Amino acid sequence: MSNPLLQTIETLAKEKGIDPEVIIHAIEDAVLTASRRNYPATQNLRTKFNRETGHVELFKVRRIVEQVIDPVTEWSLQEAQDLYGDEAEIDMEVEFPESTEKLGRIAAQTAKQVIFQKVREAERKKVFEEFSGRKKEVIGGIVKRFENGDIVVEIEGGRIEALLPKREQSRAENYTNGDRIRAVINDVNENSKGQQIILSRTDPELLIKLFEQEVPEIYEGTVEVRGAVREAGDRAKVAVHSRDRDIDPVGACVGMKGTRVQAIIRELRGEKIDIIEWSDDPLVFVTNAISPAPVQHVSVVSDEDKILEVIIEDRQLSLAIGKKGQNVRLAAKLTGWGIDIKSDEEKRREVEAEFDELGEMEDSGALTLPELNQEQLRNLSAAGLDTADSLLATSAARIAEVAEVDEATAEMLQESVREQVAQATAAATAAAESNSDDLGTQETGEAPSGATLVDNVLDETETNSTNEPKTGH
Repeated sequence: MSNPLLQTIETLAKEKGIDPEVIIHAIEDAVLTASRRNYPATQNLRTKFNRETGHVELFKVRRIVEQVIDPVTEWSLQEAQDLYGDEAEIDMEVEFPESTEKLGRIAAQTAKQVIFQKVREAERKKVFEEFSGRKKEVIGGIVKRFENGDIVVEIEGGRIEALLPKREQSRAENYTNGDRIRAVINDVNENSKGQQIILSRTDPELLIKLFEQEVPEIYEGTVEVRGAVREAGDRAKVAVHSRDRDIDPVGACVGMKGTRVQAIIRELRGEKIDIIEWSDDPLVFVTNAISPAPVQHVSVVSDEDKILEVIIEDRQLSLAIGKKGQNVRLAAKLTGWGIDIKSDEEKRREVEAEFDELGEMEDSGALTLPELNQEQLRNLSAAGLDTADSLLATSAARIAEVAEVDEATAEMLQESVREQVAQATAAATAAAESNSDDLGTQETGEAPSGATLVDNVLDETETNSTNEPKTGH
């Protein structure tokens, strides 16, 4: 490229990281835009960059037709053949050179603006194509300036600028001009008036990438990071898993005397990091995630809603919950389970209340006989068949006779009583077993087999009845 203008174009293209042809097309478009201000709008104009002279040539274009209707844009076939001979054909376009000298200062300024705009568009397209596939990648840069709390960072040797918004900055960090900074690419905008590359120092992906850089076992794939959560500047939790039984994933991430994790903590300006072992068993995973507080007992409250109950020793409860609930909140986000955390004393009182309620249920005879009406219940009570024991010990024929029902209905009644007794027994046993380890063995009581059943139901039905007065028992 011996032409000075071409040399300038090549230098500018290298500086901006774009193709020289983009700049050449921008110049052609700029001259075309400026020319339209000085020529009739009906004219068909075209520009070409002459690589030999370094000038942009302007042409008026006319199409060859059999019969001319618009002399501004059309040229007769006869005239074209008189000039070009048989080479001229219908629908061919002929370019007529026009002078650019009369464009003037305003046109030149317009051309300059168009060139700048085209170059900026080319730059943005180049940045988007280069970085759109690099989201969640950690890059380094230098703090260049501050804009209303946001930080503009120079990356790629100062050729490209990125933005670290205030919302993506850790509150534990402060920077000044010239500081080196590492951040994760959070987003890349194709059409943006400001910086296209948006960085983040609070994204958990930054923590994962830092572990990949510091821990060879993670980089090699022997140890996997299964999840990470952060409250940037305060605390983070990372779940790791080893594919090799001989390798301790937590120890690999901590490093000898904590050297590996300390390097990451320094990078994050003192952010505390809990490294826990991942497990596919939610009970084990949640137990690990509550670290550093020791867990006494974990049980599933609801599989559907993914809720677990965690019992902690009284003196460790504040450690398990963390400052303003931070520790248990991060554990819940990391595991994906809702965590209902309680002290062992609180659980003890809760279980004792459940046993008291169970005893009240037994005493009140909370079993029901929906198969019978009020008169039939009164007959059973008068015959002494008013407890679960008596109903189950009596033959179906006897119940049918007293209640004045068929034997099939009597058998259904006994089966209903039997199911309710079994459910009460199972509930009492489960309550005792789930808390025996932490709370000691407690009396579970018996199922309400000896409680008065019929009287309870009878009282309830009589209370709701409007036809007969209530009868005492």
